[in-house]
Amino acid sequence: MVDKCWCLYLIECRNGSYYAGITNDLEARYTAHVEGRGARYTRANHPLRLIGSRQYPNRASASRAEFAIKRLPRSHKIAFLLDSDRSD
Repeated sequence: MVDKCWCLYLIECRNGSYYAGITNDLEARYTAHVEGRGARYTRANHPLRLIGSRQYPNRASASRAEFAIKRLPRSHKIAFLLDSDRSD
């Protein structure tokens, strides 16, 4: 069995906040958020759009990236996704 790549994703919610998460099936996970079957946070703060995502080779590295992005101020979260030099 071949492991799927994991990705970190960032969603903009209706209240203006950002939600970060990880998954190995981005399309299905985003659909779950939109349909109210995702995280508790996105059930209460409905998603408006998927801002972007970044791939990682395994779950461990994606989890480390999720932890890192959640600690950043809002103004730095999108740049975190776009920074290809970052080695999380």
